[in-house]
Amino acid sequence: MEYRRLGTSDIMISVIGLGTWAIGGWSWGGTDVEKSIEAIRAFIDNGGNFIDTAPVYGLGLAEEIVGKAIKGKREKVILATKCGLVWDTEKGSFFFQEEDKGVHRYLGKESIKKEVDESLKRLNTDYIDLYQIHWLDRTTPVEDIVDALLEIKKAGKVREIGICNAGTLEIEEFIRHIKIQSDQEKFNMIDMEARFDNIPYCVKNNISFIAYSPLEKGLLSGKITMDRTFPKEDARSYESRFSPQVRGKILNLLSEFDKLKTKYNITTAQLTLAWTRMIPGVSCLLVGARNVEQVLENLGSSEVFLEQKDWNYIFDYIERKAESIL
Repeated sequence: MEYRRLGTSDIMISVIGLGTWAIGGWSWGGTDVEKSIEAIRAFIDNGGNFIDTAPVYGLGLAEEIVGKAIKGKREKVILATKCGLVWDTEKGSFFFQEEDKGVHRYLGKESIKKEVDESLKRLNTDYIDLYQIHWLDRTTPVEDIVDALLEIKKAGKVREIGICNAGTLEIEEFIRHIKIQSDQEKFNMIDMEARFDNIPYCVKNNISFIAYSPLEKGLLSGKITMDRTFPKEDARSYESRFSPQVRGKILNLLSEFDKLKTKYNITTAQLTLAWTRMIPGVSCLLVGARNVEQVLENLGSSEVFLEQKDWNYIFDYIERKAESIL
């Protein structure tokens, strides 16, 4: 497993991280707690150390599952969670409905302090390695957000601070007041906008760029075939990207690389991850997994190093085709 430095900190994170949105269950058609715990432990036992979660994933469920899974293994884990999406207040701005709760973007000082304590309890730990702003809250001044983050950092509850889903101007506003070690954004073969702005900005400012959804909820794994159906409680059942029309185009795109899969003796998911991992400026890929098999497949991609001509071929092909797919 390859490990890369988190920003300018002394923390080293595995290039393949474990994302836990799916194990929270909501919008993914539920979850299997025992299989999720087994998957997390397999991730740790096979060289992965960076686990990313958030309170809003299943309204606390994902954090609770992670807390159970890392019991006895905490020293082997770089643990990341987030703040800013809350369901216990109507302050801030309404974002979405999860189950029967209205989730709001809110980063008030009292809320951040409450959130971190609740996360620590659910995660069964006394510190969080990377604490990230999940989504920005326009109703709270940056200075107030920073004050809260500095306070909990000084108290030893968090080691480092990161940000997610933010533009470069917004990150710039924060780094005037506080050290930001990471920027987590959606990034994959068909969502590569960040290479024009966030990635070069992060490289310039020694901030780790962490890519989430590198397999786009399984769409770029090649496993979601034309006959795949999703239950109505799975959000993919009504997302346009998972419609038969778009799905067919994605499968055709991926089939172009079948010869490379054979050459390297890897799966479609591993090829996708290996290619994305090798994009200059990308520090870590957060890949979801709901069972041990998926974990092992994802981790295996860290051992795949594409020849430059093969990487270039994939890049050039996507550049020509991606716009016509979506």
